[in-house]
Amino acid sequence: MDAYVHFVPWIVLIPLAGFLFNGLLGLSSGAFREQKNLIGGVATLAVFIPFLLALWLFFMMSGDSEAATVSLFTWIEAGSFTTDIGYRLDQLSLLMTLVVTGVGALIHFYAIGYMSGDEGFWKFFAFMNLFIFAMLNLVLADNMLLLFLGWEGVGLCSYLLIGFWYSDMAKSDAAKKAFLYNRVGDFAFLIAMFMIFQIVGSLRFEDILAGTTLFTTDQVFLIGALILIGATGKSAQIPLFVWLPDAMAG
Repeated sequence: MDAYVHFVPWIVLIPLAGFLFNGLLGLSSGAFREQKNLIGGVATLAVFIPFLLALWLFFMMSGDSEAATVSLFTWIEAGSFTTDIGYRLDQLSLLMTLVVTGVGALIHFYAIGYMSGDEGFWKFFAFMNLFIFAMLNLVLADNMLLLFLGWEGVGLCSYLLIGFWYSDMAKSDAAKKAFLYNRVGDFAFLIAMFMIFQIVGSLRFEDILAGTTLFTTDQVFLIGALILIGATGKSAQIPLFVWLPDAMAG
């Protein structure tokens, strides 16, 4: 698997390139905003190409393949704490990558027609590519800090998409409500992350898995409960579900 893991950054970065292409040109050129076939095509390809790469990796990976990681650069270095922008490829992360890019590509393709009459067409597809970029960081990160960055990126993009038609106050209020309730879950996730670092001394998944014997039963229960609270906020489950009905209006 080490021979193929170097393709993983391309899976993550291609949607970011789509976001920058449509976002920057859409901001600077009125003529570009009218090129809806180009905008929709670039945005869809920016998700479909990573899907094809992930599908190829899926067929290259055997059932007993061990996890492999690739580090792009050191992100934070402070005292004994170091974390990288790096990605981890294993069966679970690859499966979730296929779901994100496969379903995401279909949504992009459908939205070309659905959003064709909207004046914010370019902005919508820029936000969608950014959403996919954040999701891929979430599922492929090799450490909890980068995962949290993707986690927060998904929350930001949800806010932008729910409130996309912001001139309608109901949709604008729904976006703010979703944003605030998500922060409750995010706070719980942060506490869990701090606890893991205090116990293991690292946020890399490889180090956490190697240090499982350092955790007591009570610590495992509390950390698991905090991560679950974070997930309930992000996925609108009880008790942090109240933002979802309003969000459907957006």
